[in-house]
Amino acid sequence: MQDRNPNHQQLVRFVLSAVALYLVWFFGYEQWLKPAGKLDTALSLNLASVSAAVLRAVGVPAVATERLVLVAGKPAVWVGDPCNGQVLYALFIGFILAFPGGGWRRKLPFMALGVVAIYLLNIVRVGALTLNHLYSRGTVDFNHHYTFTFVVYGCIFLLWMLWVRRFAAPQMPSHA
Repeated sequence: MQDRNPNHQQLVRFVLSAVALYLVWFFGYEQWLKPAGKLDTALSLNLASVSAAVLRAVGVPAVATERLVLVAGKPAVWVGDPCNGQVLYALFIGFILAFPGGGWRRKLPFMALGVVAIYLLNIVRVGALTLNHLYSRGTVDFNHHYTFTFVVYGCIFLLWMLWVRRFAAPQMPSHA
């Protein structure tokens, strides 16, 4: 007997979509793009450069040399591939694509704005870690691995909840 519960069908669709998107990620990124390294390198270089520019804009004498952010000529933060945000973008977009509802007219702008928000958050993260290195070097490792992981994933979760609660559901027509 077939289950006709729409919630069950949506859950099955979500899980199957998530698995399909993971396979696309695995074969497209892990097997093809990651070994080439060009996309990761470009993202890491950009993140270091923009973070240093933002720090300069607020009066910190920062420059980026390749992936390394230096302050007053001293190394502060190195932006590695695992920290360039690419996996975060894919995780965020994958959830939005897999979650039923919302339609493409809502999904595409929300995904674009979400990626921009995560990118900006990552710039703030690199800048904050640079300042952390300057003023409290002993706490950088903890903040890098725990504090900022919690903050970044927490923000992504909040974006997902915003999507689920406000944008994925069909809008009811207003009656005047």
